[in-house]
Amino acid sequence: GATCDGAWANPTVSLQELLLAEASLPGALLQLAAQGLGVQVACALTRLCWAWELSDLHLLQSLMDAHCSSALRTSVPHGTLVEAACAFAFHLTLLRFRNSLPVYRVPAVALLVTVMAYAAGPLTSAFFNPTLATWVTFRCSGHTVLEYAQVYWLGPLAGMVLAVLLYHGRLPRLFRRNLLYSQRSKYRTPRRKPAPGPGATQTPAEGRSSREPGAEGAQTRTPLSPKTSCQ
Repeated sequence: GATCDGAWANPTVSLQELLLAEASLPGALLQLAAQGLGVQVACALTRLCWAWELSDLHLLQSLMDAHCSSALRTSVPHGTLVEAACAFAFHLTLLRFRNSLPVYRVPAVALLVTVMAYAAGPLTSAFFNPTLATWVTFRCSGHTVLEYAQVYWLGPLAGMVLAVLLYHGRLPRLFRRNLLYSQRSKYRTPRRKPAPGPGATQTPAEGRSSREPGAEGAQTRTPLSPKTSCQ
């Protein structure tokens, strides 16, 4: 059957692939446009479904939608830090399990998202998705658009860039040299023996004689003359 493997509804994932030099700039821009359009269509269909009032919950959601409250229930700097931390953990997990089998990758990502939703939900609703946060909470009262952009755009982008930089030690699209980790060569350079000094030069014959066993004793012996041997 057909699957959606490789499709993401989060623009920070598309930008991560761009920073990793795995996607071209036109392809990344096309993904961002598709994600924004998809979220807009989904929100419109959701409000249409609520307007039909098929259940009491739909009626309640339709009434709440007209007077929505901000999802940011903490200070702007704290919210930015929370969204950045969630995005950092999310993207670091994606990088760690990117080459793993789906049977391991999918549960790991799902478990992480669930834990972060429970931990950071009361503070920022744990979106760490700029597109989703834009259409859900930017129109709600309580904060300005600039404050929302700082929390829900700048926070996730900073967390994503930090995750890529920490995992790879560089941003492959921008830098070729590793900025954090030193790369050691796996090939060792053989050590060279020091060259002999000017006073330690030897002729080839002397070098061979010094390596032969018993050569030193043979050189110290004095040969007998014929007269001495006759006596």
